[in-house]
Amino acid sequence: MSVKRSTTQLRLNVGFTLIELVIGMLVFAIAMTFFIGLIVPQTTRSIDPIFQVRATELAQSLINEISSKSFDEHSSRNASERCGDGTAPACTLPNALGPDSESRIAYNDVDDFEGLDERDGNILSATGSTIGINGRNLYQGFRASVSVFYDADLDGSNDGAVGAAKLITVRVTTPSSEEVVFSTYRYNY
Repeated sequence: MSVKRSTTQLRLNVGFTLIELVIGMLVFAIAMTFFIGLIVPQTTRSIDPIFQVRATELAQSLINEISSKSFDEHSSRNASERCGDGTAPACTLPNALGPDSESRIAYNDVDDFEGLDERDGNILSATGSTIGINGRNLYQGFRASVSVFYDADLDGSNDGAVGAAKLITVRVTTPSSEEVVFSTYRYNY
């Protein structure tokens, strides 16, 4: 014996009700809220390692550039004449450290970099050109500052007197306000 069902009974058994659809959308919205809440902070943190690498490269580049210069305006690059030795001129006084009225390209001794403060598109290479790739500045949003002072006792503080060592400190601040600090000493030898 065959049982015939009416077409209205078949339609009642197919599909979702409006209440089921609303509940499904509500559950989906809650799940997406949690998912987005976990993912979005991670995406903002994912750029930090790139900033850190760029800041480290910039700081190391500046340290290398500065360290390659003479100890003082009155010292030779090949150490044949050192300021303060014998008949050689005296070393630059602590309050006179800084550029000797020359442009960055012409800096010829370590203390010329004292007070250097460059940011964004003004961060330049040793040749005075903008550092970039395909016309885009690699250091947009960055800041680089340099301090140089006498520190003969190697304690990290300014001696306020002429000494045999200068502490060079390079600080690079990333666009996310993280600071990378590199320091080195340059000796009068």
